[in-house]
Amino acid sequence: MTSTRERQRAAARARLEKEMAERAARARKRRQTQAIVGAAAALLLVVAGTVWLATSLGDDDKTDNTAAPEAGFVQCAFTEVPADQRTKQIKDVGVPGAQQSNTGVQTMTIDTNLGPITAKVDRAAVPCTAGSFTHLAEKNFFDNSKCHRLVTEGIKVLQCGDPSATGKGWRETDGTGGPSYRLVEENLPTDKRPPYPEGVIAMANSGQPGSTGSQFFIVYGDSPLDPNYTVLGTITGGMDIVKQVAAAGDDKAFAQQAGGGHPKKEITINKLTMSAPQG
Repeated sequence: MTSTRERQRAAARARLEKEMAERAARARKRRQTQAIVGAAAALLLVVAGTVWLATSLGDDDKTDNTAAPEAGFVQCAFTEVPADQRTKQIKDVGVPGAQQSNTGVQTMTIDTNLGPITAKVDRAAVPCTAGSFTHLAEKNFFDNSKCHRLVTEGIKVLQCGDPSATGKGWRETDGTGGPSYRLVEENLPTDKRPPYPEGVIAMANSGQPGSTGSQFFIVYGDSPLDPNYTVLGTITGGMDIVKQVAAAGDDKAFAQQAGGGHPKKEITINKLTMSAPQG
């Protein structure tokens, strides 16, 4: 009787141990599966984030910007300004294509009420900024806007490119406008002395990295600015026009802030165009 009872107990223990082992094995398998699924989900989030970033920087044609750039092109990051941060001075004309050519030289022609100003823009040095300017010019972004700021002391620049600086007179908001996106600075003259010599055309920004928009400045006298502003190109004609405006002086409207003021001799961009790249 005792022997039979012991055998039954032993058999019960064996069944319990087997069941416990099977449960443990199933638990290990579940943990392994969860780990694999978790890793896959994390990878999916990374890939999805990359795709979101690439598509958010796309152009109006909704092209596939996730592909690697072709030979002669670079991938540019044009970051859209969030809708809730856009003021009335922001002019939305879409976003340039993410892939931009880095070969050839373009001619920028600024047709003003005082005559034409021309500049040479090398795509190899500023592919993204040149691409942005070309996009904006094609959208008539700069047409009928005034150069809103002149600095005659120290840095010697004429600043333009605010699409909202239009019409008669001046407004407090002049100088705050731009496109609905921003781009990273490039071609910084960190090894040049002075960084911005007479004849350079460069991009304005807010002082923060990646804040370049549409505003630019023409340097009409060697300027000791810090090398934080994209050098877009070199003036090839019309510098006499800029110096005429400078000679007339400014109204000191920005003297207590960024310096300078509105030009007393108004200069308006009738139209700005960018030629097709040559060479």
